Amino acid sequence: MSTDLTASHHIGTELHRYAEALLANLATDAVPSMTPPKFSDVTDYWLAPAVEALELLMRGEDALEPLGRAAQLDEHRTALFLCLALAVSGQGEAIHASWLGIAFGDLSADRPVTHGQRALWLAAARGAYGPAGKIFVLRKLDSVAVPAEVEPARWLSALIPHEPSIVIPPSLVDFPELAELPELAQPVQAADQLARLLGRCVEITSTREATGGKPANLESANREGRATTVWAEGEPLTVLRHLIGSGGPEGPMNTLTGHLLTDLQPGSDPHLATIALHMAAPAVRAAAEDLVRATEVDPPESVTMPLLGHRVVLRPEGPDSGSLSAAEEHITVEGVPARGRPWLAYTLLALGVTALVAALVAAPATLPLAALALILAAAGGHRLRHRRRQERADAGYVTAQLAELRGLAESAVWALHEYARESEKRAQTATSDLTELTRLLRRGPRAR
Repeated sequence: MSTDLTASHHIGTELHRYAEALLANLATDAVPSMTPPKFSDVTDYWLAPAVEALELLMRGEDALEPLGRAAQLDEHRTALFLCLALAVSGQGEAIHASWLGIAFGDLSADRPVTHGQRALWLAAARGAYGPAGKIFVLRKLDSVAVPAEVEPARWLSALIPHEPSIVIPPSLVDFPELAELPELAQPVQAADQLARLLGRCVEITSTREATGGKPANLESANREGRATTVWAEGEPLTVLRHLIGSGGPEGPMNTLTGHLLTDLQPGSDPHLATIALHMAAPAVRAAAEDLVRATEVDPPESVTMPLLGHRVVLRPEGPDSGSLSAAEEHITVEGVPARGRPWLAYTLLALGVTALVAALVAAPATLPLAALALILAAAGGHRLRHRRRQERADAGYVTAQLAELRGLAESAVWALHEYARESEKRAQTATSDLTELTRLLRRGPRAR
């Protein structure tokens, strides 16, 4: 089925102009400004009797005779035109059950979805044809198996994009480095992803259909006070314009899977999302089961994490003694810088002793040499005291670093114990989320 149609050379200008005006009136629900002309010059083209039949149907009159003529000329285009035009006018439930089948045609996973099929899909999803029309489209889609080669990850990416790079559980808030370890991060991320998946599915399945199947944010009241849908460009109106030959080039067609993935994305039409979720339910359920299995992984028997820049192996019974001792040795060695011997202090003290001896020997210069000896001795002593303060500071720094290392190691071990307790709760919550998700998927769009 193709809707890439242009007007036949038999179409009269009058018919073309009137059909365009009629579609404009349908879109705005305005009173037709033109009097229906007589299409005597285009009796061999399907559009003339189709337009005549549409007007009769919209007035609630019998349209059997023009319908028969239009169907004989082009049954498929006639059915598609009437189905979409009545949907746009808010009278979609007036269509005959067989028209949808003729207009929709065959659907296959191997061929792109035509623009006409997508327009009918959209109109039915919004309830334009009532419950029967929605069930018809669902059955059409159900008859086509979703390609198995589409990985569950693609469905998850469509439903819950923008996955956070890292999820830090409460137990590891003080140790975000632990939360980045793959063996600890994967179960947490799986649980978070499953929770967000459930939330998205709840959002989709909670969509309420407005009266007559029209989305509330697109409804307006027509001249008779009846709610009708204001259809946007790129939907059934575009296909209708192509049918009458007034549309420009049609855009590229998408595959069935491509449409479903697009419809599942946040911000998409909620009615289309409901149908897409129904179609993707087996893949979504399989992906959710994989996520549950990922949360049921037991915590590792040991992890290696950097503490103060040193890699320490942590086990449930405590930090590994070997790795902890190696870290302590590195801290001890690195915490005491190699300053060498205090040769300057020793030199000053030696010079002070020399000056004192000279003062005792050289009587005339006793006082100046004695003063010099005192100054040199004081400077040397000050240098030695400063060196001792540095050594005590180094020893204090090493002691503090060692204490901090042991404290961090013990705290990290307790955090791992808390993580293990959280793992049990996380697995239980994931199982509960899967149960709720399965219930939502089983309910499907028919139950609403």
